[in-house]
Amino acid sequence: MQKLISLSPSVADQFTELTGKASPEWFCTHDPAGSKLGSGGGTIHLLREAWASAGRKGDFPEWIEREKGILLHAGGQSRRLPGYAAEGKALIPVPVFRWSTGQRINQTLLDLQVPFLEQVMETAGEDSRWLIASGDVMLHADRLPASLPSADVVCLGIWGEPEQATRHGVFFTPRNDPESLSFMLQKPTLDEIRNCARDHYFLLDVGVWLLSGRAMRVLLERCFTSSGGESGNSPVEAYDLYGDFGPALGMNPHRKDEEVNALSSAILPLEGGEFYHFGSGPDLIESTLRLQNRIIDQRQLSTTNIKPHPSMFVQNSFLGKGLLSEKQSQIWVENSHLGANWSLDSEHVITGIPENDWSLSVPAGLCLDCVPLKDGGRVVRVYGIRDPFRGPVGDEQTLYAGVSFNSWLISRGISLEELGLDPSTDLQEAAIFPVFKGEIDSTILQWLLTGEGDCANAYKDLRRISAETISRDADLPAIKEQRDAFLTSSLPLLAKHADRSVFYQVDLEHLAGLYAESEFSLPEARPDEERELFKFIRDAMFRACVLKRRNKNWENEEEAAFAALRTALIKSAKSDPVRPALDCLEDQIIWARSPVRLDLAGGWTDTPPYCFLNGGKVVNVAVELNGQPPIQVFVRPRREGGIKIRSIDLGISEELYTYDDLRSYADLGSGFAIAKAALALCGFLPEFHSGKCPDTLEEFLRNFGSGIEISLLCAVPKGSGLGTSSILSATLLGALSELCQLGWNHYIIGQRVLVLEQMLTSGGGWQDQFGGICRGLKYLDTAAGLDQSPKVHWLDDHLFTDPSAQPNILLYYTGITRVAKNVLGEIVRGMFLNSQHRLRVLEKIGKNALRLQASLQEGSYEDLAASVDRSWQLNQALDSGTNTPEIEGILKGLEPWMAGCKLLGAGGGGYLLMLAKDSSAAQKIKEHLSKNPPNPRARFVDVAISNEGLQVTRS
Repeated sequence: MQKLISLSPSVADQFTELTGKASPEWFCTHDPAGSKLGSGGGTIHLLREAWASAGRKGDFPEWIEREKGILLHAGGQSRRLPGYAAEGKALIPVPVFRWSTGQRINQTLLDLQVPFLEQVMETAGEDSRWLIASGDVMLHADRLPASLPSADVVCLGIWGEPEQATRHGVFFTPRNDPESLSFMLQKPTLDEIRNCARDHYFLLDVGVWLLSGRAMRVLLERCFTSSGGESGNSPVEAYDLYGDFGPALGMNPHRKDEEVNALSSAILPLEGGEFYHFGSGPDLIESTLRLQNRIIDQRQLSTTNIKPHPSMFVQNSFLGKGLLSEKQSQIWVENSHLGANWSLDSEHVITGIPENDWSLSVPAGLCLDCVPLKDGGRVVRVYGIRDPFRGPVGDEQTLYAGVSFNSWLISRGISLEELGLDPSTDLQEAAIFPVFKGEIDSTILQWLLTGEGDCANAYKDLRRISAETISRDADLPAIKEQRDAFLTSSLPLLAKHADRSVFYQVDLEHLAGLYAESEFSLPEARPDEERELFKFIRDAMFRACVLKRRNKNWENEEEAAFAALRTALIKSAKSDPVRPALDCLEDQIIWARSPVRLDLAGGWTDTPPYCFLNGGKVVNVAVELNGQPPIQVFVRPRREGGIKIRSIDLGISEELYTYDDLRSYADLGSGFAIAKAALALCGFLPEFHSGKCPDTLEEFLRNFGSGIEISLLCAVPKGSGLGTSSILSATLLGALSELCQLGWNHYIIGQRVLVLEQMLTSGGGWQDQFGGICRGLKYLDTAAGLDQSPKVHWLDDHLFTDPSAQPNILLYYTGITRVAKNVLGEIVRGMFLNSQHRLRVLEKIGKNALRLQASLQEGSYEDLAASVDRSWQLNQALDSGTNTPEIEGILKGLEPWMAGCKLLGAGGGGYLLMLAKDSSAAQKIKEHLSKNPPNPRARFVDVAISNEGLQVTRS
């Protein structure tokens, strides 16, 4: 999704260099120099610049209505947060949240804003073309609806107190319809709110608006009073989206504008909505504090570190020992070097301080900023944390450093005249900040902070510039270079104290890239594998990632990570050993059979280690193919010694006579690895056997009372994506449990399959086995922890059985095979490394499963198809190899008839689930693929819901 952002001119010109965000996903520009376009005019200017950059393809108004994206207004002077005026508030570095996983160590506010805005756009209707938002606000909501209201203008709102509402735009909605807009007011008085609240609810405007193509056209017309603007030949004129456009919206608008009045509008109250503003110094600290404390449940916190005070934030910096204590609060230090000779109080924002040996005392409420300039100098700025940086310098009401600017001058023995300042000059444009060439004189800094010493003449002799000039002339690459250097130098300390820092919770894949580029050695200490399993795994995988990037031996570290998970799961089975006892007459056969599963939503959230850390959420359905359960196992006593395993479908067999024969299960190439591992888990190997075990398998079977003959039938092609290997494992364990009097229920069997797949080193989640052995259509979920026995919630399956809908659901074997192990390993590697991209996709996959559960309960075929299609899109986002050119070739031409589709399982081949728009479309899909099969093996398969799941009977 394309994202357009407006920043200050100096930042816009270097946006890609500073952020790494590039075209075509990102486009950055700035408002014309000297102009004040307002949010409406700025929106149209940003769009017109993006259209021009894209080659002016077609008419500009048509382009606006056709394209879709997110617009962020992040320019402005940042008067109330001078420390980030040069870079822009959207690029403020934000500390990793202590409750998060997968955030990046160098993240910015922009990085945190975008995911929520993308989520809003993903749930918006097709009519909503452009989302407009502010660059100094971060939003969070516990949940969004499955779809947003359909209207020309959709505005997001949060509930708030009347006192808050006096400082915001406010939406008033009918009490019987809180999603409809009656009218909007800008910063209403308490009396106005009180009067309106008799008949209306009110919500605060959070600055996120979605506009349709029609609404964009109306906005466009208001930004041009002369002809030629729409074609790009006239300047955009000032127009305020929130002050002019907004009050003209609604059923009873307070501002008359016929064309705007005619637009439909809707309000989306954000359920559990949270609004974080980064507009000023106090906002910066307060919002960061609130974000850090969003979750205080200690079980969900990755670090045990306890700071002297929670409102102190230090990033990308060096701090001398003892600078911070529990007596201080409200401190922000970033991109700075503060030695042990510094003295801090409270309420500081300190940014950009280069390496130094200064002795400075910073009084409470004062802030310090040092900015490198393009000419090689450095400007130092002292200011008060609540300074508005507004007002004539000669006005006694104009504040600077927390006091009247005139008082500040008098206390330092200087005057406006001596500084060459006209009393009418706005403080933002007053040249009062000294520029140093070469070494900075710290005595002048102390004088600026406290008035101590006699530095008035030295100060007057220095070149001075204004806050406005600082933003224009700042050397932004130099700021970034210093910040990156501080960050890099902090990495060894971060790694050394990983148990008390955010180290193990950040995106380790990204962090490994930063670490690999440095010259630092990897830390010697490692987490304890027994006590801190997941920290040990992440540590090993991080080391592997760093070594791989440095072209050094990394394989052993990666194997250690996978082996640790494998060992932990296998240990759980070894700690619960069993003693098999024969319970089958010599002429009896035990027959176990299972359906396969179709995964509809949530796949991959059930996979370790993700499910161990977050729990899993899956919707799947157990089905029979062509009228039969395709996975079948036959077990019987054998008069001859040993264990004989046969595959009916493969036509091969193998006989086992020793424990070593059984222990060869780890060979994935063996046709009977599953059977060997299953026998081991059923106590036929000493390590899984309860009590004293015979010395040989021959003696074991003699005591058992019989040899064993196992026949396996898997009437599904290899690489089907239907969970066949896991379901075969579960079916075999069910049969052996019956044979050996183990008494295992479905949950124990499913857990043992999880262990079995680790024994085979193939890995895998729990949804396949539970999807097959548990009947019907269901939603399964687990909590975090090593015990992954899911709760099963059965769902109404009439969409899969009703004659009006069932024929529209088609199952097609593509004839293309793909082995899931390689895909699984790559995705699990990303889970170990807290890969931000993969974790975000997995979170969306889980939410899609929840959404599908609700849709199935409501009986919506359209929502079922949409959720299945959403699963397909998310699986492709997780693994680009899911949709191969061969699969694209099959899907090509089916779009007109398809409501949704997905390859089942890991994708890349196997079975394709298609949901046609209606019965006529289903017939057309069948005709098309019957006439144009991708290969001789491709075919449609009859599918019916299994109402039994795993069945085990005996003759």
